[in-house]
Amino acid sequence: MPTRDRLLAMLVAFLWGCNFLAIHAMLGQFPPLFAAALRFLVIAIPTILFVPWPKVKIRHLLGYGIGFGTLQFLFLFIGMDIGMPTGLASLVLQASAPFTVVLGAIFLREKVSARQWTGISLAVFGMAVIAWQQFEHAALLPVILTLLGALSWAFGNLSTRAAKPSNALHFTLWMSVVPPLPMLALSFGFEDGQWKSLTTLGTSTGVVGLLGLAYVVLLGTVAGSGIWSTLMTRNAAGVVAPFSLLVPVVGITMSFLVLHERPAPLEIAAGLVVIGGVLLGSLKKRAQRSVTGAGSLVSVSSSSST
Repeated sequence: MPTRDRLLAMLVAFLWGCNFLAIHAMLGQFPPLFAAALRFLVIAIPTILFVPWPKVKIRHLLGYGIGFGTLQFLFLFIGMDIGMPTGLASLVLQASAPFTVVLGAIFLREKVSARQWTGISLAVFGMAVIAWQQFEHAALLPVILTLLGALSWAFGNLSTRAAKPSNALHFTLWMSVVPPLPMLALSFGFEDGQWKSLTTLGTSTGVVGLLGLAYVVLLGTVAGSGIWSTLMTRNAAGVVAPFSLLVPVVGITMSFLVLHERPAPLEIAAGLVVIGGVLLGSLKKRAQRSVTGAGSLVSVSSSSST
């Protein structure tokens, strides 16, 4: 992998790690479901007008849009809104990789090696430790919601595999057409404050929220996913995909520096176990030059998510 591509991969990991700070900024201004709807609506409109159709079956696009787009961000945004620490969210969402391996084995009958099962077990153990630690502080529900977001992302990955898009970026952008309507319907059915959040955009919180939205759309999605898709076309997936494991490192570090979040030592240790398990469980042998669960890494837009 050329040095230039390594630097670009690290840049994408940095952009995606900071994406969680941008989501935090959005949630300070907008209700969570409304924020998720806006995040996709801003991308959907220019996509319909200017981006070529990715030439995939509608059912695969809908499956990806519902799993990766709608359900993942529904659970993630609500989880972060009710107390999921920003840095921890960037870590827990990495569970999508081992989830994808397991779901691929169940629904696509993909073979899972002993090495992969070991990695998955390590990741699950690390997540269980984090959940136990959060339960000690009466904050288990946000962790569960974030894990459900990771599981939804994994289900979306199955649709990506079935679709086999020739242009991953076009497929990701067209996925953004699916979430806005169901997100808006859920928002107006269960949330308050949508109009107030729009009429107070001139306040300091409103400006920060708009900057967060702009970051998620322009840097997290368009720039990040565009660079990542290009790297995937120029290099073996097994070489590129591990760089995504830097995302939670950036997310936790930036949350510490900007938001002054201080994860407990046990959570940090469990996080290292999760990252190690994700790496072990997602990568096949180097000789095969491929990644089981790479779909969960190819199309990350906010978190991953995000």
